[in-house]
Amino acid sequence: MSEALDLNTLGLKALYRPAAAGTAQPWLLVLMHGVGSHEADLFALAPWVPPNFHLLSLRAPFPLGPQSFAWFQFDVLPNGQRQIQADQEAHSRAQLAEVLAQAAHQLQLPAERVVVGGFSQGGIMGLSLLLTRPQDLRAALVMHSRLLPEAVALQAPAESLAGRSLWLSYGTEDEVLPPSHTQAIVNHVRALPIDLQGAGFPGGHTLSRPELDAVSGWLAALSQAPA
Repeated sequence: MSEALDLNTLGLKALYRPAAAGTAQPWLLVLMHGVGSHEADLFALAPWVPPNFHLLSLRAPFPLGPQSFAWFQFDVLPNGQRQIQADQEAHSRAQLAEVLAQAAHQLQLPAERVVVGGFSQGGIMGLSLLLTRPQDLRAALVMHSRLLPEAVALQAPAESLAGRSLWLSYGTEDEVLPPSHTQAIVNHVRALPIDLQGAGFPGGHTLSRPELDAVSGWLAALSQAPA
């Protein structure tokens, strides 16, 4: 039987939906919003999260304005490239690791039943956690995101990524983070022992019903697969 989750101990603002009562081996899905949003954004995806998952939706630590937060701030250079505030990204990544440890401990879950990810900047953080701290999670859910060179520089040894899974999805007309960013992730992950699944979906920098349905199916299949 899982214990209750005390949100006041996590260090980040969050919204929580417990797994269905009576679930024998529940999983935990930790979601992170994109830049300029807040914890209620991806919490609205609860209907697509299988009932055997606890759902925890986090608020990023850096305020940008009223109900507007970021995991890290960045500048867009004249050549179109993004230059992130690396110290903020490192702070958020360390804080996320602490949240995962605290939540998994309280819910009595092993890391093998933890999935972390999100949309846009939230997906970036999920991917970075998978690559740098694979011992903390089973899989990453990465939607409309990109790969940070800062995370690649800190990547864990390839053998430690064995048995991990990654979902990648993108909008085929996304102009904020074009499909080329997802292809760059694919190119990087191909050399690693990670089970990669996902697809492109018609639309821009937003989540469509078909994409959410596919994500829901992936989560359900993942939680039924052998660890």
